[in-house]
Parts: sequence; structure tokens; C-alpha cells
Amino acid sequence: MMKILIACEFSGRVRDAFNERGHNAWSCDLLPTEIPGQHIQGDVLKILNDGWDMMIAHPPCTYLAASGARWWRNKVNEQQEALDFIRKLLNVPIPKIALENPVGIISTRIRKPDQIIQPYQFGHGETKATCLWLKRLSLLKPTEMVPGRRARVHRESPAIDRWKKRSRTYIGIAKAMAEQWG
Repeated sequence: MMKILIACEFSGRVRDAFNERGHNAWSCDLLPTEIPGQHIQGDVLKILNDGWDMMIAHPPCTYLAASGARWWRNKVNEQQEALDFIRKLLNVPIPKIALENPVGIISTRIRKPDQIIQPYQFGHGETKATCLWLKRLSLLKPTEMVPGRRARVHRESPAIDRWKKRSRTYIGIAKAMAEQWG
């Protein structure tokens, strides 16, 4: 059994996938959790040195994702703060780390991802390229290739919670992480 930190996760999906496999997984986010469970509401930087065996981090992509590149020139300071946060997460002394984020500036300003995955490789008929930066973890193996691939998250209707809908980890990916890394 490992003690696992799921950083920057409000949905509880990855946390619960690991807990279902017998691990002691905790999510941490500034927001409350959507699914009741082991959740720390607060700044993840304050708990990074609490004896975790693994961390899976889902940092906000607002100033990092290529989909927002047209606004980067007006958000230089915010982008630098986001990149500094990524560096802190990647350099923390936790034995196993996975950091996920969409295709974006992390690849050129920090390093290229170890892997790019798609929801359709894990049982969801959709596209959403997700980069993984890994430390002492294997590449995720696809678990269920499916047809009917569409870019649903990119076509979300404008809404106050659109960003939340776009940022939730797909259940199939969460389960693959728990099965293969747990």
C-alpha cells in the first residue's frame, strides 16, 4: 500500500481509483472535492513533504495549454508563475511522480513529455491529447481502444463551469493509472 497524493484534483476520480485498489490516496486542491472522500482543501505546496510515495499532479493549464496561446503575450507574469509551480511539483522529493497537462508550453520551457495519451485509448470515444511527465513510472499502456473519436471537451458550450468540465480526468485514464502504477 502506498501513500499517494493526487495534487490539484477536485473531482476525486484519480484519488478514488487508487483507493479502490487498496492505497491511501488523498486529493488536494484549493477547491472542495466533488466526491466525498480523503481530500485536503488548500495549497498543495504546503503538504509536498508529508511522506508521499507517489504524486499524480494535475496543475491548472490556464496559462500553459497551447489552446490559450493567443493570450500568452498579455499573461507573461501569470505564465511564469505557472511554470515555476510546475518546476516545484516536478522537483519535489517524492519517489514516483506523474504530472499531466495538455499540449503546451511546458514542452518547450521545461522539457518534452514522456508520453501523450488520448481518452480513446482508455475506453472513451473522444480526443483530448494529454501529456504525461513521468518520474520512476512506466508509460501508460492503452486499456481499451474505441472508435467514434470526437473532440467533445473542445466543443463544450460556454458556461461558468466550462473549465471544470474540461479539466476532469476521464474515468478510464484514472483506472489505468491506478492499475498500472499502483
